[in-house]
Amino acid sequence: MSIAIRPAAGPPRPYRFPGFERMDVGRGLRLFVAPMRGLPLVTITVATDAGAMTDPAGADGTAVLTARALLEGTQRLAAAELAERLEELGAIVATDSDWDTAVMSLTVLRERLDDALGLLSEILRTPAFAVREVERLKAERIAEILQTRAEPRGLADEVLARAVYAADSRYARPARGGERAVERLTREDLERFHAARYRPSATTLVITGDVEARDAVRAASEAFGEWDGGPPARSSLSDGPARRSRALHLADRADAPQSELRLGHVGLPRAHPDYFPVLVMNAVLGGLFSSRINLNLRERHAYTYGAYSAFEWRRCAGPFVASTAVQSDVTAAAVREMLTEIDGMLARPATDDEIALATNYLAGVFPIRYETTEAVASALAAMSIYGLGADYFDTYRDRVRAVRADDVRAAAARHLHPDALQLTVVGDLAAVRAPLEALGFGPTFRYDRDGEPMEDA
Repeated sequence: MSIAIRPAAGPPRPYRFPGFERMDVGRGLRLFVAPMRGLPLVTITVATDAGAMTDPAGADGTAVLTARALLEGTQRLAAAELAERLEELGAIVATDSDWDTAVMSLTVLRERLDDALGLLSEILRTPAFAVREVERLKAERIAEILQTRAEPRGLADEVLARAVYAADSRYARPARGGERAVERLTREDLERFHAARYRPSATTLVITGDVEARDAVRAASEAFGEWDGGPPARSSLSDGPARRSRALHLADRADAPQSELRLGHVGLPRAHPDYFPVLVMNAVLGGLFSSRINLNLRERHAYTYGAYSAFEWRRCAGPFVASTAVQSDVTAAAVREMLTEIDGMLARPATDDEIALATNYLAGVFPIRYETTEAVASALAAMSIYGLGADYFDTYRDRVRAVRADDVRAAAARHLHPDALQLTVVGDLAAVRAPLEALGFGPTFRYDRDGEPMEDA
């Protein structure tokens, strides 16, 4: 009986990111055009420096609510009329805001490019912010907040952010705003924020798909040529830590069968020169299914279906977070194993085999991410937002594969801080508190169901 031998993998195929051109349309508006043949579609993405980090003081949630309200009518078209016009164009449209930017994306057939750009310009430049629509969006956002807090997963994320970042940091609070902050927002707040932040010099326009560069430039110039306004005020954000030593943060979910676990500390900004070594280091630690944390908690101990870690990349220093959910009776044991693996990145440096597995995966899946016009448009927007080089996507795989064991060891030593980790647990404290405190992790802080600190009993 012959045994079939699995064929060896062939050499990786060369890859080039879709070609693109970059130019200024006028008044600082940046335009990227990436022709992509195959389907008669065009995606238009607009990214504006109007993310949650630019929320006015005391008005958390303004950026997200403003972005969402853009699709609720213009000064010329009521909400229903705008929706009907978008439907007539056959447009797939979405808008939202993250920490760094507000993004609107619209995909149409190529022959609708001019009309789509004209309508998009109107939406961005002259939103109505009708009171009725703003109040509806506020109600929807508050419902989202309540739903998030009703689930241990969302509450754990909120408590960890509060535990990791100093109280004066915007990062210590939800990007989409808390319930009280959102309740206070008015249409005038959105109107002022839009006037202050939505400027051509703070905006990147990306057009990808079945389009010639010259046609895209012409259409964009016609649609946005009259958009005026100087640069917005420079935004800054404190990303300092709440504390520099370990602490335990607990939120009670009585009778919950599982505990949500988070371990984290302040991480790195996206533009950090150690980005690639840290990317590979985290892939070995907890970024992949085959990572140390997942193999330990899932495969070796059967504590969970999955455990992971990540550096959340933002303009300022986003958090490093290791996370999982486990049964209540193994909560403390799971924390101990997660700590073992984080400490182990310093005590037991990544092997050549681990690094090869991580770099081959990261380099191998990279081209798959950019097969659609939407994905390419999003990538080019990120290039502009984070100031990545024009050759970033073409050199990405080579830079990943260039990471060596010494680079990973140095990245772990510089950017993993086990002694500064904040441990957040949302679960049945009657069952898990005593075993957790027996770990001797640090002082204990308690939070209520809304993620607010409370006096301990």
